[in-house]
Amino acid sequence: MSLFSKLLAVSAIIGFLALIFYVIFGQITVRKLRKNQKTKSALGSELASGWDILNVAKALALPTSWNKKFESSPLSSMYANSSLILEHTNKLDRFLGVLFFWLWLVSGTMMIFLILLQGVGVFS
Repeated sequence: MSLFSKLLAVSAIIGFLALIFYVIFGQITVRKLRKNQKTKSALGSELASGWDILNVAKALALPTSWNKKFESSPLSSMYANSSLILEHTNKLDRFLGVLFFWLWLVSGTMMIFLILLQGVGVFS
């Protein structure tokens, strides 16, 4: 088995874990936030079904200064309101959101870089 195959397998396993945490986070945290009248409209726009789960995870995982920049940009309606989300979540919700977001980000980034490196012949 080549190095490329091994690294791609690691990335796929991380991606699979991210999918599991996506479902868990959506069912535990985002479902609760959708039912709350205060937070229902603060989850950001949903470009595709379930996109608000990613918006909420991003609001929990990224630093507050970055979230404030996103929320003050012209595209602020696309992002979740981080201060309101933090106010209505507990430590378990935040842990699940951070874990899901970073697993998802690492897996996707790793796959993209592996494919690019394969394309330029690094693994040949």
